[in-house]
Amino acid sequence: MADIIDYKIYGDDLQLIEIELDPREGVRAEVGAMTYMEGDIQMQTATGGGIFQGFKRMLTGESFFISTFVNSGNRKARVAFAAPYPGKIIPLDLGQLGGKFLCQKDSFLCAANGIDIDVAFTKRLGAGFFGGEGFILQKLQGDGLAFVHAGGTIVEKNLGVGEVLRADTGCLVAFSPTVDYNIQFVGGFRNALFGGEGLFLVKLTGPGKVYLQSLPLSKLAERIMAAMPTAIPSSSSSFQLE
Repeated sequence: MADIIDYKIYGDDLQLIEIELDPREGVRAEVGAMTYMEGDIQMQTATGGGIFQGFKRMLTGESFFISTFVNSGNRKARVAFAAPYPGKIIPLDLGQLGGKFLCQKDSFLCAANGIDIDVAFTKRLGAGFFGGEGFILQKLQGDGLAFVHAGGTIVEKNLGVGEVLRADTGCLVAFSPTVDYNIQFVGGFRNALFGGEGLFLVKLTGPGKVYLQSLPLSKLAERIMAAMPTAIPSSSSSFQLE
């Protein structure tokens, strides 16, 4: 059983979530996500399931450790976690979502203590190699609350049986395990060279719930890098007036 936690989300585009914990309740989060915590909160950092789990997370680009924050006092206490870049925080009540949900490896923010957080390698070899955005999934399993972060605007889709949705691999945030997913080549010489959308799309087939984001971190980083000057003039190359 996962801890039953209360929460409040602050902000609009740069959001922060504050978790209220009763005595002995806890919340797990990625290392470095914590913004502030009250005096009775104790932080415990571990691999989140043994050394093998830690290495598995590290191989997919995640931190080796997961931090757990527990209220060790005798009254309510609060701990807060910030979203890493502009976007929205999505609450996932796993008890109402069938006890399991899949999310992109960079989207997980925090979850109630008792939620199992595991790396779910893609079930198709092509999906792992050709995802374009590092298409590695995390599996959230349990009966409590978990929170993921999406960049930009969130779009929620409820796919019917056999209904198909294709999306940029980086725009996929999280989805039900009942949704079948695969990676597809965009097809067509001109599409591949000049489409500007990458070579591969993720194909999602219902039934199930899907969350998409309008601004993946990779696209935000690309725009920032494109706007940076290619070279910074040194002081020795500055002009001097005669």
